[in-house]
Amino acid sequence: MYRAVVVKGLRPYSTKASVARQAVDRIIRVDHAGELGADRIYAGQMAVLGRTSVGPVIQHMWDEEKEHLAKFEELVPKYRVRPTVLLPIWNVAGYALGAGTALLGKEAAMACTVAVESVITDHYNSQLRELISLGEEDNKELIDVIQKFRDQEMEHHDTGLAHDAEQAPAYAALSGVIKTGCKAAVWLSERI
Repeated sequence: MYRAVVVKGLRPYSTKASVARQAVDRIIRVDHAGELGADRIYAGQMAVLGRTSVGPVIQHMWDEEKEHLAKFEELVPKYRVRPTVLLPIWNVAGYALGAGTALLGKEAAMACTVAVESVITDHYNSQLRELISLGEEDNKELIDVIQKFRDQEMEHHDTGLAHDAEQAPAYAALSGVIKTGCKAAVWLSERI
């Protein structure tokens, strides 16, 4: 059994419940931010490529991202989580990333999708391991949501590969830069 211990001048030890609460807050905050960013990436891609042959593919992925964002916008007040203060930045950065890669061509847009979804899939897998370790029964709703969205993100990754992502100019460099940016955004959104 965990107990809070208060010593003058020191922070109390965390209880198991407070550790779990902090984890859930962090997970919902970062996932909400990530789904907003993903929504904006696809919005930017659609602005450039929406009337091309790949438009329906992007629209399908965007529709799923809209569902993800709506769910996290429901979970933020339900769990009383403070959203990251970086949302306005992710709004603009996501759109710029989507539109910018789309301006480089369909392949670059798909390379963006593959890079982003690769990071997000790994991130969701880490969150699932953490939530399960904290207690599957206590976190069932969040586990179910993240598992479903993780699977859809992996489908987006595979869709990007199937639509010539690896044919993008400087694919490895482009992918590396995007992955690094995504990892930085995750790190910042968990904390700020």
